[in-house]
Amino acid sequence: MSSIEVKLPDGSVRNYPEGTSSMDVAQDISEGLARNVLAAKVNGVVWDATRTLPQQTNLQLLTWNDTEGKSTFWHSSAHLMAEALEALYPGIKLGIGPPIENGFYYDIDFGEHHFSADEFPKVEAKMMELAKEDNSYVRSEVSKADAIKYFEEKEDPYKLDLISGLNDGEITFYEQGNFVDLCRGPHIPSTGKIKAVKLMLVAGAYWRGDEKNKQLTRIYAITFPKQKELSEYLHMLEEAKKRDHKKLGKELELFTFSEKVGAGLPIWLPKGTAIRERLEKFMRQAQIERGYDQVVTPHIGKKELYVTSGHYDKYGKDSFQPIHTPNENEEFLLKPMNCPHHCEIYKFKPRSYKDLPLRIAEFGTVYRYEQSGELNGLARVRGFTQDDAHLFCTREQIKEEFVNVIDLVMFVFGKLGFDKFTAQISLRDPENKSKYIGSDENWAMAEQSIIEAAAERDLETVTVLGEAAFYGPKLDFMVKDAIGRQWQLGTIQVDYNLPERFELEYVGADNQKHRPVMIHRAPFGSLERFIGILIEHCAGNFPLWLSPEQVVILPISDKFNDYAQKVLKYLKNLDIRGFVDERNEKIGKKIRDAEVNKVPIMLIVGEKETENEEVSVRQHGKGDLGSMKLEEFAGFFNKVLDEN
Repeated sequence: MSSIEVKLPDGSVRNYPEGTSSMDVAQDISEGLARNVLAAKVNGVVWDATRTLPQQTNLQLLTWNDTEGKSTFWHSSAHLMAEALEALYPGIKLGIGPPIENGFYYDIDFGEHHFSADEFPKVEAKMMELAKEDNSYVRSEVSKADAIKYFEEKEDPYKLDLISGLNDGEITFYEQGNFVDLCRGPHIPSTGKIKAVKLMLVAGAYWRGDEKNKQLTRIYAITFPKQKELSEYLHMLEEAKKRDHKKLGKELELFTFSEKVGAGLPIWLPKGTAIRERLEKFMRQAQIERGYDQVVTPHIGKKELYVTSGHYDKYGKDSFQPIHTPNENEEFLLKPMNCPHHCEIYKFKPRSYKDLPLRIAEFGTVYRYEQSGELNGLARVRGFTQDDAHLFCTREQIKEEFVNVIDLVMFVFGKLGFDKFTAQISLRDPENKSKYIGSDENWAMAEQSIIEAAAERDLETVTVLGEAAFYGPKLDFMVKDAIGRQWQLGTIQVDYNLPERFELEYVGADNQKHRPVMIHRAPFGSLERFIGILIEHCAGNFPLWLSPEQVVILPISDKFNDYAQKVLKYLKNLDIRGFVDERNEKIGKKIRDAEVNKVPIMLIVGEKETENEEVSVRQHGKGDLGSMKLEEFAGFFNKVLDEN
């Protein structure tokens, strides 16, 4: 019997007999590993762990800890939910049931049945009953004729519609228990791995997203391999509601939206503006220390600029439409990206290798026409400001510059309390190169530069195919917030292609003309989205250095207002931001309001404090810290500031 060669992620190679599956390999390594395997990545493609491996295999075993493992688990759970629904509501017709970022959904035509959230417990119970049967997910290849025959007999128009777009040789069915579905997979080994389920939401969705088609019922749900993980997830959702940046943004008077101004266009109120300005000041200072020059570019540009860059071809149809001027055939666009403008800054005069690296930075506002259904507070807007910078360098300088940008991102995360993150190396999809611009040679060099730089800084990384920008690979930082949610924050991209498209040049030491390489980077990403995530991460309790109002002075009664103002003047001379609450309210209410408004430090002043030139100090979330002389408080404040 011939053997197959299996290469594992650690570089080791093992030989197995023909007919071996990924699960067999897992069991050979350890029984514990095999119990946790959900799927496998075979030569870069996610497969069922039970499928027979090919002759030459690069194998990665996937568990719940892997993104693709979770996705496979939730895809299989969608089939389990569909099986439960068919059992409970005979005659229903099935649309599609894909995994999503958190969980999955299935689109259902319930026909004469009425379905609402009241039915959730019944469906959950049926799903768990079926899961306990521990039925295997079985894959079979089916001819187009047989697939059509099966779903014609089942009278399922939606599956027949899907099959019409497929060819013989690319159709597969998956079966578990009494349920069969059209699906290309992959799936987990069996239903028994699903231990906890929660239906989350019911909504409407047009078939194939076309409002001319019938509206189906979309059921969102999530499952877990342990009940404890479901309980933790539901607790996290409750905590997330309390931290919702849209809710806190309104309560803390940071930003607002106006229908008259337009959806997706945030308006920054004074306190929110103060936070933005401090973040900008912080980043500008960090960039100055690292050799960046600040630039400013217009909010619009000629259409030809974005045609040259490739942005119009990729995003033009989904962006704001061109602005027509009185001049015939002259069109401008609202700026969707800063990089084309920065290419023109590079190009405005001849460059030598001695000028490189050139690092230019801009807090540049850009505009993209996001669909109204995708807008979400500050997380998804139509106008936003990027902490954008572009580094132009020689090929020999790429790695050093890239490593320096990684260090800057680490500095930013450390200052703002994001200490749990993974670096995602986002590469081109080798099976679909038409999505990208540039030569294979340039892509190979750019991807290798990122991999080496991440290794030099010993970053914990995952590699994802197909997530590169259209002009180059990138390193995305996936940050976990205080309640365990993952966000993409900060990106660094290597780009050989825009310098080609803009014909950028420098004269080398050999006196010949060469193309520079371009590095795109934005540690914040966009200020809007970053602040939205920061609000939720710290639940509105901003670090002291960033808080719009660091101190509130609370006089016990009107007769102590003069002393309160004297304290405020003292603090201002020390560059401490604060205000006096002179409202005619009881001190208890003033304290409660300061707590609700998340002011970091409260200074209460009354008769004793006035006589002794002291303040009674309360810290938000920590309570009474006792009385302090003004000089003593200044030292305490600076100590807290250093800790932040």
